[in-house]
Amino acid sequence: MSKLFEPLKIREIEFRNRIFVSPMCQYSSDDGMPSDWHLVHLGSRAVGGAGLVMVEATAVSPEGRISPFDSGMWSQAHARAFQRISAFIRSQGAAPGIQLAHAGRKAATDLPWRGGKPLSESEGGWLPIGPSPIAFDQESQTPREMTRQDLDQVNSQFLASARYSLEAGFEVIEIHMAHGYLLHEFLSPLSNHRTDEYGGPLENRMRFPLSVAKTLRQTWPDHLPVFVRISCTDWVEGGWDLAQSVEFCRRLKALGIDLIDCSSGALVPYAKIPAGPGFQTPFAAAVRREAQIATGTVGLITDPAQAEQIIATGGADAVMMGREFLRQPYWPLHAAKALHSDVAWPPQYLRAKPA
Repeated sequence: MSKLFEPLKIREIEFRNRIFVSPMCQYSSDDGMPSDWHLVHLGSRAVGGAGLVMVEATAVSPEGRISPFDSGMWSQAHARAFQRISAFIRSQGAAPGIQLAHAGRKAATDLPWRGGKPLSESEGGWLPIGPSPIAFDQESQTPREMTRQDLDQVNSQFLASARYSLEAGFEVIEIHMAHGYLLHEFLSPLSNHRTDEYGGPLENRMRFPLSVAKTLRQTWPDHLPVFVRISCTDWVEGGWDLAQSVEFCRRLKALGIDLIDCSSGALVPYAKIPAGPGFQTPFAAAVRREAQIATGTVGLITDPAQAEQIIATGGADAVMMGREFLRQPYWPLHAAKALHSDVAWPPQYLRAKPA
């Protein structure tokens, strides 16, 4: 058995392998509700052999959506709508997970395939909020600076969303603190210019994200895992970087967070990112080693041997795959063959299993 296909147990959830479906926005929801598209999209990756299938960035409030077409989890109706999807994922041997998010200053934009431009209220948009009144770029709306009341409200929204996620049948929640969305905006000095206890030195910039993490870890059942996705660097001098990420992850571990999903970038549009196969894996390895916490790595992981090498050498505890799963929903089944590992196929597909 390859290392990639060894089970991974976190708290009381045992993932059948180390291949996790990364959350990928589908922009196919109406009022935050999942559709048949989500059932087929997520369900086929569970059928394809993934160990964890993670729902896309799911907003904790209508105003927390990237676009009006984002997935949401802010009511019992949303929880009920997701139950069929989580049950199907589980029935196929994968763990169902959901990423909870607030888009912050990057909210209220159009569909990416329509250009992703900011939407005015007349176009279905709204005024975004953020730690400071600093726009993402010249075209974006300038967010309203959050008050203390706003901070309490967003924390409560994450809390309610976690409870609805449990009711929906999910076994893993991931808190989105990456890619320039609200919680990442608090962490980075490029987007957080506050002069109160939530801005300035690292301790202050970590305060609100750590508060959200503490709330969700205390809310989510002890036997179920909580992940956090971070951008390990902004790729900009003077921004958020790996050293700050390591310290932040030490604090997250102390709160009971179980795994750090290590990504990078997307806080500012002018960052120069040296993307290449596995380019973010060194971040996951550093966080794993220095913060002594389990990590997942993401970013241009496409080849079975590449994924195997990451796990076998301690680069990460799991590979979080996105675009490759869009191309190949059954990637784990083919990877098992390439790595000479015999894994179970769905009985309906056994006639196609290679000898």
